[in-house]
Amino acid sequence: MDQAYLRAHPEHLPTFLTHQRIRETPVGGGSVSTASRLTLDDGTSLFAKTWSAGDPPPGFFEAEASGLRWLAEAGIPTPELLVALPQILALEWIDTGPATPQAAERLGRALAALHDTPADTFGAPWPGFIGPLPLDNTPHRGPWPAWFAERRLLPYLKASTDNGALTPPDAVHVGRVLDRLAHATDDEPPCRTHGDLWPGNILWSDDGRPYLIDPAAHGAHRETDLANLHLFGGAPHLDSILAAYQEVHPLADGWRARIPLHQLHLLLVHTAAFGASYRTAVVTAATNALQAL
Repeated sequence: MDQAYLRAHPEHLPTFLTHQRIRETPVGGGSVSTASRLTLDDGTSLFAKTWSAGDPPPGFFEAEASGLRWLAEAGIPTPELLVALPQILALEWIDTGPATPQAAERLGRALAALHDTPADTFGAPWPGFIGPLPLDNTPHRGPWPAWFAERRLLPYLKASTDNGALTPPDAVHVGRVLDRLAHATDDEPPCRTHGDLWPGNILWSDDGRPYLIDPAAHGAHRETDLANLHLFGGAPHLDSILAAYQEVHPLADGWRARIPLHQLHLLLVHTAAFGASYRTAVVTAATNALQAL
């Protein structure tokens, strides 16, 4: 199988893998998917993702594929999607390199262009996933505070309480954020977003281009993508990313104070999916979000 054959017959990839007709080398992946490097007969390499154990939830890889296409339509650099099947994704292989200030500036401008692309509604036209968890993409007209509280915070707060990652007092504390959002105003319209833009979902290539990977793409508030860039140590050259972004698409006053509010969704996803090790981050974000509301 070479790349031309694969493009013409992507549905045959699982069969070739099952019969070991393609060289497959495991590579580092996330906690949800198994990742490997596939080497075709013409020497082309691909990055492939499969579910870690058994079959993925229905629509799991289709959601990621839809998100990659949606971002690419808006001009954001993403690896080319070559195979999108219910059980596997295969993308072009990107050789990685160090993050540079110049690449960070390119990313900032690309994100500004992405966020300048309107979305019809909050949510998306397909059922979503974020990490291993479902993401309710049911189209919603807004306003943003009501949608964010109902569709992005409440489901993962409930799941985090049910699994014991958050205590009942923690849940009450985060619930105060939801109560404040019920009375908040924010007229920011929905735009296309990556949806899971923590620093690990930026791929820095060896030719100086940044790529976005592993999206949970949907129409949302642009500040959420930017807030998540600050998580888990922060993206490399974050100041350069933000400065370039601001030159193209300036942010509203007070956006820095709202960072913890926007981070609360992804942090609650982590307590819901991975447990109490993220509890302190959730409680701290909720405390700071209350000060901003």
